[in-house]
Amino acid sequence: MRYCVRSLGHAAGALAFAVFASATLAQSPPPTVNTLNDLWAALRACWVPPPIDQSRPGMQITVLMSFKRNGELLGQPRITFESAGVTDDDRLAYRTAVAEMLKRCSPLPFTEAFGNARAGQPVTMRFIDSRKLKQAGNTHDR
Repeated sequence: MRYCVRSLGHAAGALAFAVFASATLAQSPPPTVNTLNDLWAALRACWVPPPIDQSRPGMQITVLMSFKRNGELLGQPRITFESAGVTDDDRLAYRTAVAEMLKRCSPLPFTEAFGNARAGQPVTMRFIDSRKLKQAGNTHDR
């Protein structure tokens, strides 16, 4: 899979991302994370895309992050890809959603073995907002 690297570009977006992503308070702990599939499932369970009125059909955003042995974020996550041709407001809405996801999830309940194996290793996760695309597809079926 190919990823494009982009800077956050706008100070407001970077500031919002840093503020939200630096918090490590979890609301409800996900199941124990012992594999990469468990990690993806735990992050997906925390993902809440922006409200429909602030969303963009097909928007994609990819985040690069690393974790400590105990499941806490290591350093600051970084946005490595965002869909082209979107407004600054769209970008900020999705950056904020990613940051809030990390805030809700962190620290993740890594098993000792998984934490020892993955600590400090970068991982990327891509989010695709297909909600409006699905809705549009449903209207064509009628």
